[in-house]
Amino acid sequence: MDGLYMKDWLDGLYEKFNRRRFVHPDPLECLYDYNDPADREIVALIAASLAYGQVRQILKSVSDVLSRMDASPYAYLMEVSGERIQSDMAGFVHRFARGAHVAALLTGIQAAVKTHGSLQQSFQTCLADDDSTLLPALCRFAETLRSNGACGEPGHLLACPEKGSACKRLNLFLRWMARKDRVDPGGWPDVPASMLIIPLDTHMFRICRKLGLTARNQPNMRTAIEITEGFRQWAPADPVKYDFTLSRFGIRKELSRQAEEYFG
Repeated sequence: MDGLYMKDWLDGLYEKFNRRRFVHPDPLECLYDYNDPADREIVALIAASLAYGQVRQILKSVSDVLSRMDASPYAYLMEVSGERIQSDMAGFVHRFARGAHVAALLTGIQAAVKTHGSLQQSFQTCLADDDSTLLPALCRFAETLRSNGACGEPGHLLACPEKGSACKRLNLFLRWMARKDRVDPGGWPDVPASMLIIPLDTHMFRICRKLGLTARNQPNMRTAIEITEGFRQWAPADPVKYDFTLSRFGIRKELSRQAEEYFG
């Protein structure tokens, strides 16, 4: 496809499929019950951190964690001790994650919010004026969450961007919070969507290779940045605009025929 045709094609898919009726099943739907950004950002980080494995189990696990907290996750973290969080999360299991990992993540969030007022403000302290993407800030932010938790290490729930992996779940979290449209609920208006990086997994990697956005062989951070730069030519202010739409082809069974038509 030439550039103009590609943009028209992507915009057509966005208009057709970037709608809430195509969200389920997706951990993104867990955010929709939280109107207060103070709650939503916490739910988003929990949901994104657990977003690996079968999607229905992801939804079950996210709901399990949230059910162990009060109706307001923000109020819960502001009021309870690290020991209480450990106790409340005891017995939780999601594939390789255990309650101790979740407790470590939650106490890291707790420390960041108590120090800066919100996760957004904590993240913004990690942004530098000369950053061209959110990757440097993401490295600093993840390290802040890991180092300040009162309950040990969150393990694989919180990726280490500096190690070079695509950090799909952390970039997914940032997409949910920095973008606002019919699907992404937003809540972080001061974090530029133009600096986001595509949340890259093996499915999106395969699609982007078909679209000619990368010739690399590994879905790592370098590849994610290259693909993001490719999308930037059609949406410079919002390079991850098409992520939700393209990812539907691996989630919604009724779109499998279109996936075969578009991507072979």
